[in-house]
Amino acid sequence: MVEQKSSAPAIWPVILSGGAGTRLWPLSRAALPKQLLALTESATMLQATAARVAGVAGFQAPVIVTGPAHVAAIREQLGDAVMLIVEPAARNTAAAIALAVLAIAEDDPDAVLLVMPSDHQVSAPAVFRAAV
Repeated sequence: MVEQKSSAPAIWPVILSGGAGTRLWPLSRAALPKQLLALTESATMLQATAARVAGVAGFQAPVIVTGPAHVAAIREQLGDAVMLIVEPAARNTAAAIALAVLAIAEDDPDAVLLVMPSDHQVSAPAVFRAAV
């Protein structure tokens, strides 16, 4: 008898990219919050977060949850390779995650989501992916 391995479902990375840009003022501001800045490396924090999972086997393309004010900057930084979910109004983390769940469940009702903030530094992306 040959054992068949069941393939694990692809993980949907959800990157939360909201915020008012007030925490690192004057560098960070409403039009350019910290995740859109290159603070710890040459890439912006958002670009580094997306790069941790983009194009990696076992992961879908990143899904970004953001507000309307940051759509253009995110498209400029990440292009069209990501799905954007635009919050109609800033509420909180739980509401942003709920929007992502609703949008992804339309395509994949059994989806596994990896929710990540867009402003964390991870110095060992391969170790991060292995832990996920």
